[in-house]
Amino acid sequence: MSQLNFDYVIIGSGFGGSVSALRLSEKGYKVLIIEKGKWFKSEDFPKTNWDLKKWIWEPKLLMKGFFKMTFLNHVTVLSGVGVGGGSLTYANTLPIPKQHFFTSGSWATLNNWEEELKPHYDTAYKMLGAAINPKLHAADNVIKEIAIEIGKETHFEAAKVAVFFGEAGRTVDDPYFEGKGPNRTGCTHCGACMTGCRYNAKNTLDKNYLYLAQQLGAEILAEKEVCNVSAIGNEDGSDGYKIEFKSSIGKKENGSFTAKGVIFSGGVLGTVPLLLKLKQKSLPNLSEKTGCNIRTNNESLLLVTSTEKNSKDFSKGLAIGSILHTDENSHLEPVRYGDGSSFFRMLTIPVVHHKFALVRVLGILGLVIKHPIKLMKTIFINNYAKRTTVLLFMQTLDSTLRIKLGKITRMKTEKEEGQKPNAFIPEALTLGKKFGEIVNGIPYANFTDVLLGTPTTAHILGGAVMGENISEGVIDKHCNVFGYKNMMICDGSMISANPGVNPSLSITAITEYAMSKIPIKES
Repeated sequence: MSQLNFDYVIIGSGFGGSVSALRLSEKGYKVLIIEKGKWFKSEDFPKTNWDLKKWIWEPKLLMKGFFKMTFLNHVTVLSGVGVGGGSLTYANTLPIPKQHFFTSGSWATLNNWEEELKPHYDTAYKMLGAAINPKLHAADNVIKEIAIEIGKETHFEAAKVAVFFGEAGRTVDDPYFEGKGPNRTGCTHCGACMTGCRYNAKNTLDKNYLYLAQQLGAEILAEKEVCNVSAIGNEDGSDGYKIEFKSSIGKKENGSFTAKGVIFSGGVLGTVPLLLKLKQKSLPNLSEKTGCNIRTNNESLLLVTSTEKNSKDFSKGLAIGSILHTDENSHLEPVRYGDGSSFFRMLTIPVVHHKFALVRVLGILGLVIKHPIKLMKTIFINNYAKRTTVLLFMQTLDSTLRIKLGKITRMKTEKEEGQKPNAFIPEALTLGKKFGEIVNGIPYANFTDVLLGTPTTAHILGGAVMGENISEGVIDKHCNVFGYKNMMICDGSMISANPGVNPSLSITAITEYAMSKIPIKES
């Protein structure tokens, strides 16, 4: 073991990878994180999402940002890339799922998860600087108005988020880790959380877990993509692993490291296709369940643009500042982008729900005839971000897909269990229309949602789920990979049931739990 380069190599620096890096470093292990995306400082983030080169991650098109859109045949996936993973572009929300999450799916009988994870959720809250949004803004107040209208006023609340509030614009010494962390600046409520916080207020992973891990010696290798993992000596990996990488952007460079253990933390769209490739090549003992049990939060994304003359500024606030629980399985969140970030208007068309695409297209033409002036205003209106709210509707209702390697595309999906993901959720459209009535707007959605009937999700999960054994899952209840020693999966692909909410907090808590099972390194 003394001849290996590292004790652990972690592939990816999102919520699972960051937690792993800190906790292993605290236990005395020598850790390397390999991240295919870039390092970002506050000043590196784009001022608006029109700056595509700084915002979107698509290196082949010379775009080297942190936000990625992946078009699969059943779903369009929004995800994050960079040092800090999805924390760079997510909407900061930190909800704990309802009880159903802990008692369903392939992990249901493996543990009393709600009780077992409770202290780890508390740790995650502390580490991520969770706080209740102290101030509601225009979009939040419209949602509150809808809550009153539908008799759910007591089910509306301000969101719990990973943001430092303090005094707006004022920089102070580390408020979280007794001076061991970086300085922070109070949130200005500019609404630009998802295009990268330029004001040092968002509690991204490079300001907590990764920052502290580096103080303990953890190394981060950015702009490198892992292309192969193979066992050294014994085929079960008990002698260690060779991790090979290549440059993801910039000057072409290949290399490799050896390590006692390896942790896959590249998110579903990073980990799952890599595992499928490795199963065919260098890690044949991986479970046949690899790529199975892919879930979304059964969600709908609608955009509503106000055409009122004296419209309020819907861009002010947090990316998500409030939440309305419409029933025990569903909730609605108002989402905003900062002033000037109107790129998504290029990808959206009016929503018409119907089974057949042709009828949907005819329905859009019908809107043109029925509401021509209002429709034209929503398309050509100035100050789009100030006038537009994204409505995120999510449910805990379950269905699953399977990801396979594609012959033409990198990945493809297949329907597995339950109904395939559906862009047309009646409850979501009803709420969208209510919002539209209040602000005098028309619900829009991603063009793929309307034309193809495939939904858009920011929360793709599963593909390497927990199970009792290798025939039922890819990992055990401690996130150890079946068939191999010292190999773990700690990211969204380990999520084994539908949380129905943003999964970032749960990924953090489950990884905290998994890391607590690893002993301190022997001297």
